[in-house]
Amino acid sequence: MPLFHLFLVAVIQGVTEFLPVSSSGHLILLPALTGMQDQGQVIDVAVHVGTLCAVMLYFRRDVALALSGVPRLLRGRADDPGARLAGLLALATLPVVVVGLMVKLAGLDDALRSVEVVGWATLIFGILLYWADQTGGAEKTHEDWRFRHALIMGLWQVIALIPGASRAGVTITGARFLGYGRQDAARLAMLMSIPAILASGALLGAEVIATADRVAARDGLIAAGFAFLAALAALSLMMRLLRGVGFTPYVLYRIALGVALLWVAYR
Repeated sequence: MPLFHLFLVAVIQGVTEFLPVSSSGHLILLPALTGMQDQGQVIDVAVHVGTLCAVMLYFRRDVALALSGVPRLLRGRADDPGARLAGLLALATLPVVVVGLMVKLAGLDDALRSVEVVGWATLIFGILLYWADQTGGAEKTHEDWRFRHALIMGLWQVIALIPGASRAGVTITGARFLGYGRQDAARLAMLMSIPAILASGALLGAEVIATADRVAARDGLIAAGFAFLAALAALSLMMRLLRGVGFTPYVLYRIALGVALLWVAYR
């Protein structure tokens, strides 16, 4: 794949992964609307892995805390902050891993990669995000995260398997409905993305190794590097802007994009 194409895909992924506008949807739209070659799922997951490294670096203290609690959690104890956070993230990830594997085994993942699906998901879940942001409370912080809330947000994350729904968008929506403030909702959504992306990356990584596609692996590494740099910059900017800007600008963008995509799909 040409270097410019890899760079373009990586920048789109890096900029949109942590905004509630669906990075997967934008990656699907790139070939659908420009006529470029579809980058395929290997590159899709590679750029997700690049953004994964960025979010792990940005939230390195939370990541270190969760990792420190894994041994204690494996012994069946979640009585310290690290083990508790690791357990919450594991519980929040379980639904999307189970359902995602079922979707892949059924061959439905490719069927969902269409402009029509992305358009409807972008529009519907953008409006739902606005509703949650306007009506949800802000009395809870990330320190109030409980196992029931982790499971509920994990079920919301399953919706992100629909291209255009946005992993960040649906988990933030769920968190806002539960009463978490905007910054804390975004923080929990970012932390939840880490094990989810790890799981999807491991699954496709196993397929790449099995097929011994060295060209795809090389392109994936290049794309992951570009995505890491773009994502780190975008994440830093977004978390700063979130202090004074709500989710309305993203919702307006999603509505405009969704309407435009449906017009393209049905014209």
